[in-house]
Amino acid sequence: MFIDEVRILVKAGDGGNGCMAFRREKFVPRGGPSGGDGGRGGNVTMVSSPHHNTLLHFRFNPEHRAGRGRHGEGSNRTGRDGADIELEVPPGTVVYDDETGEVLHDFSTSGDRFVVARGGRGGRGNQHFATPTHQAPTEHEPGKPGEEKHLRLELKLLADVGLVGFPNAGKSTLISRISAARPKIADYPFTTLTPNLGVASSGDKTFVVADIPGLIEGAHEGHGLGIQFLRHVERTRLLAHLVDVSEMSGRDPVEDYEVVMGELESFSPAMAAKPMILVATKMDAAQDPERVERLRALAAGKGLKFFAISSVTGENVDALKHAMAEAVFTHVSEDEADKTGRVSEQ
Repeated sequence: MFIDEVRILVKAGDGGNGCMAFRREKFVPRGGPSGGDGGRGGNVTMVSSPHHNTLLHFRFNPEHRAGRGRHGEGSNRTGRDGADIELEVPPGTVVYDDETGEVLHDFSTSGDRFVVARGGRGGRGNQHFATPTHQAPTEHEPGKPGEEKHLRLELKLLADVGLVGFPNAGKSTLISRISAARPKIADYPFTTLTPNLGVASSGDKTFVVADIPGLIEGAHEGHGLGIQFLRHVERTRLLAHLVDVSEMSGRDPVEDYEVVMGELESFSPAMAAKPMILVATKMDAAQDPERVERLRALAAGKGLKFFAISSVTGENVDALKHAMAEAVFTHVSEDEADKTGRVSEQ
């Protein structure tokens, strides 16, 4: 099950209370105060781990609490610190404060760590309040409460190329052709219900491709599967816009392009402004050359690279894959590639 948004409660441990005690030992005439300090409460830390690719493990476990600090004891003994806990999240997770909407952290790389809730400080025992004129203090402090936060976790898959288009435009077939991904493929719309990732290579260049469920007109209003999955191509450096040019779709290719671009614009103007390759798909079933030429002219007018492909026969698929790799590496330096670990040259 693919879960890309959850709400959880995290509670750091409370600090232990300081102790009030006095030494009562034989042959120690002036024992004095001996109350120890309380222990620190445990922290809640989030760690991005490559062992997770969804937020499913939070769905039925929404509350996470660290251990509280132990109270101080006599003989100046400090209480034990509370146990810290670590929560693993997939890389690409964004942590929001659910009450304010503030972005607390963005786990853009694997192994990133962030303390999301800090434990409370332990209270001081009465030994700290002794002075030359106040030699038998009874003052001692309670522990401070640990932080408690309601969080919203949102997963945005880390990919370099995002495939967008109408349902049944050939996105799943293409990603299965250029990578080892094996998404569900069928001759009806909305066969892709969750995003799919595939690793593609062209020569010595390797990049990650994301296939998201298809968009239809009115997606931003909740029609079809809506636009809830578009967050997964927000981080991509390149969009490949697939348009079905076969007569089987029953739609006009140019209108399909305009509708999807309108939905991207409604989701985020920055999304529609991303570098893009326009791809005419299902050339093996296209019988009207005019449909392809109109789309080619549209691409030329907008300054977009254009490819007419057939994922079934393999026509121009290698050329498209090479263009994707070149476009990705045009927009990322080798230093950034090594830092993110998502784009690599072998």
